Amino acid sequence: MKKKICLFIILLFSTDTFAHSNHYKGIVKIEMDVIRNGKIIGYSNYFFEHDNKKMTIKNYTKFKVELFGVSIFSILSEAIEVYEDNKLINFKSNTFQNKKKKYVNLNYDNKSKKFIINGSSYKGKAELDCVIGNWWNHKILKANKQISPLSGSIKEQVVNFVKSENLIINGQNYSADHYKLKSKNENLPDDKKLNFDIWLDKKNNLILKVKYKRMGEWEYRLKDFK
Repeated sequence: MKKKICLFIILLFSTDTFAHSNHYKGIVKIEMDVIRNGKIIGYSNYFFEHDNKKMTIKNYTKFKVELFGVSIFSILSEAIEVYEDNKLINFKSNTFQNKKKKYVNLNYDNKSKKFIINGSSYKGKAELDCVIGNWWNHKILKANKQISPLSGSIKEQVVNFVKSENLIINGQNYSADHYKLKSKNENLPDDKKLNFDIWLDKKNNLILKVKYKRMGEWEYRLKDFK
């Protein structure tokens, strides 16, 4: 049970090198609740700093899954993501997953035009069509691959538009586009497949909600932004 939950949380912490940071010029923070089986168990919050041509995003994520009062899974993570001239130049994270440390150190190499990754699960190069798998960046809905912000592993994905629909969150009515994000390789074991429903508010380019099922029903849901 722990392994299945761990895998899908890592995948969830799910473009090219460009983040279109001008779309987020007025954003200072994005706060998201982490919900399991209808109960808030933690948070994943993003804080934005804007300095001329540079944008820095700091992420703090913390939650714990309990079963019969006993902790069976926990995440405590901090990360920093830096863009310059709309280009991802650096990402660094440190995570304690059930007290086991994971990490990512990623840098853009101007000479090879690739990302150089030193992660706990992957060390090597990555093409620029990869996105850091965080929920602040709507470019994840246009990407072919995502890089795990916990371990640096690379996952191929396919994203399809489902429909436009109204979505009510915290009493606010949003006109949202609903997408399905899945693994490109359909032959993967079920416990390794990506299978997420994602709702995007195109007006603000904000991901409103992410939902999936795996040992329960999970959501990352927008709490507040400004």
